Amino acid sequence: MWKKGVINRMRKGKWNGSYYKKNFILILFIASIPGLITGLLIYWFAVAAVEDELRSLHVEQINQRAKNLDEQFKYIEYSITRWAMEPRFSESLRNMDFVKEFSESYDISKTLLRLQGTHPLIKEVELYIDREKPILFNSEYNVLSNKEKSEYRKILDGKKLKWDLTGDNQTTLSLVQTLPAGSKNSFGSIIVKLNKEKALDLLNTLIPYGEGASFLLNQEKQLILSSTSKDDKNFESALLNEVEKNKNLKSSFQFKYDQTIYSVSVGNLTRVDSPWMYVSAAPMSTITAPLVIVSRTILIISAIALLLAFIMSWLASRKIYSPISKLITKLSGENAQHTFVKYKPLGKDEFVFIEEQWEELSKHSQSLQTRISEQIMEINKSFIFQLVQGYFSHYKEADLKKRMIHYGWKVEGQSFLAIDVQLSGLFTNEDQFSTKDESLVTFLASNIMDELAKEMFEEYHVIMIADLSAGLLISYPSEQTIKEEVVIFANKVTDAINQIIKMRVTVTISEPTNQIKKIHTLFEHMEKWKRLRIFENKNQIIDLEKLESICDIETFIYPFALEKEIIQAIRMGQKHDIRSLINQFIEELSKNGSTEINIQQGVRQLYSSIQHEILHSGIHPHELFNGKDMYEELSQIYSMEKIVDWFLYQVIQPFSDRLEGRMNMELKRIIENVIIIIQENYMKDMSLDSCAEEVGTSPYSLSKAFKQIVGINFIDYLTQLRIEKAKDLLIHSNMKINEIAESVGYRHSYFNRIFKKQIGIPPSQYRKINQENEYIPIERDGV
Repeated sequence: MWKKGVINRMRKGKWNGSYYKKNFILILFIASIPGLITGLLIYWFAVAAVEDELRSLHVEQINQRAKNLDEQFKYIEYSITRWAMEPRFSESLRNMDFVKEFSESYDISKTLLRLQGTHPLIKEVELYIDREKPILFNSEYNVLSNKEKSEYRKILDGKKLKWDLTGDNQTTLSLVQTLPAGSKNSFGSIIVKLNKEKALDLLNTLIPYGEGASFLLNQEKQLILSSTSKDDKNFESALLNEVEKNKNLKSSFQFKYDQTIYSVSVGNLTRVDSPWMYVSAAPMSTITAPLVIVSRTILIISAIALLLAFIMSWLASRKIYSPISKLITKLSGENAQHTFVKYKPLGKDEFVFIEEQWEELSKHSQSLQTRISEQIMEINKSFIFQLVQGYFSHYKEADLKKRMIHYGWKVEGQSFLAIDVQLSGLFTNEDQFSTKDESLVTFLASNIMDELAKEMFEEYHVIMIADLSAGLLISYPSEQTIKEEVVIFANKVTDAINQIIKMRVTVTISEPTNQIKKIHTLFEHMEKWKRLRIFENKNQIIDLEKLESICDIETFIYPFALEKEIIQAIRMGQKHDIRSLINQFIEELSKNGSTEINIQQGVRQLYSSIQHEILHSGIHPHELFNGKDMYEELSQIYSMEKIVDWFLYQVIQPFSDRLEGRMNMELKRIIENVIIIIQENYMKDMSLDSCAEEVGTSPYSLSKAFKQIVGINFIDYLTQLRIEKAKDLLIHSNMKINEIAESVGYRHSYFNRIFKKQIGIPPSQYRKINQENEYIPIERDGV
């Protein structure tokens, strides 16, 4: 719609365009020979210049896209080299029994699936182990047949890292890395198979106008990837022959095939095993033909203008303007997706518009370059993070120094010191942050550290280690001492986080080192020893250089007796006693040492015991707690009161509610069975004890449950049932009263007393009153 609006404005407002007016007036008042001269000048200069500019733009686009294509393959080569260096693919795989070591086999399959998702071009990652019975890992474990064995052994021949065509008819482009990396005696290989469709999509970026063809050739001029279809094989062969003829000429040239002129660009891609050649052919005739046709038309119209100067001047000017209009339309259409610049011809030269559009394209190109630079910076940050995590512990010191220098660090005569900042108090700061905001809080703390570090240290790097924890790596000259500055920095970070984030801080300062390989050990030591902080929600600074040995830590004594009482209270449902017992448990832990490592160790053990009780009851903790990581949640609590509340409301309360719900269902089933027993045996001598024994419970539990579910006591329910049966017999039968008493389970004398107590009158009187209209012969009861 935007493109059509531009064209309509151009057509309606041609008189407003300064270039159009100048040419119209020129043709109108200066005819004949001046018109021919003008046409020739336009033909040789304007048209040729625009044509050259378009060709130059096309070549530049191809070069930029070829670089992107090259970077994608380089990334895959770098990735597979790095994978091969991982311990997972070490020499231990050579003789491993993957059937017995099934867990290792499962981990390898998971690792291959994870590697498969590291790049969109990767379709599948396979691990081939060359032995008497070769093994292939992809999504699962496979033992190869003899035919498959020979195919995969061919891949192992030759270079240690190479690109190859594999699969059926050798149509799959694959990157093969032998294992172990760098060894002459290889036992297998990692095979990365590319997704052909996505690879073709990437290759098609070398065709900027959506028409033409592009290929990739290896060093032996073998076609490894082509965007042409089967119907274009003749064009493909002709183009490859032309490329072979022009291999010593420029990197771009024109090629004519089937009345169509193509702009062909040829270049090399540097691969690890051998260079590749890319070929891109895009039709240029669609761009240049209109300009040539129009320019020739100008010459013809200028000749006719000798006779019809005035009449044809308007038509001639329109024809002159036609290529400029088309060029503006082209620029507007191609640039519409990047900019919203609208052309307004009034008082504005058309070439100014072309210049502005060209500048917009240049800005977009610069923007892409900036994004690429930012990605390179992210790679640099990733290196420091991997160094801190110990991924490069197998590297030599000299190699690490080279990489550090490459990323802009000073390493000669430098020492390194690390700082760990651990935030606490998230549970006590619920008005501002919640547990879902841990990453955000860590990011804010990292920014605060970065701003303060700029003022105090010349060379440093901030690292987000984990949620609520951030690190700082400092590089400084070895002859200097910066401990005083580090302590000042720790205090400034603590004050800033207290004021801005409203959380407490534990700052751990490592010992210095002058070896890059030992940097990750600095962070390991800080992670270990920072757990010696006092388990209170307050600011603390731990200096590892001043820290005493582990032997100086107070002896940890676990209160097993209180643990048993807590478990017993949970079993008995004694909720009112549990809080005081847990408080006593925490107090006992605190008496023997209040460091975080002691308190956390104790409460984790208590939670483990409660979890065991939950499992023993037949309830799975994962289901009970909705899949939450309870250990992680517990480790983030830094207040003893919050620990008690956490146990009560997050662990014990859900468990008790689940037990009560399940117990109510069981009791209801038991009471239903008891009622059936009473209704079937009310005429017999029965008691609460006999019914409890029959349903397998205690008399106390049965009595309590019966009253809770039915609403009346067991004996009252039995009495009511017997009296109702007796009333029915008194009214509708001619049985003697002593017989009725025995039929409902009572002795005669006791039946009279209980009947009168329940109904208010003796049985005989009740029969007389209710049988006045029944006409049933009544026998005397003999009382």
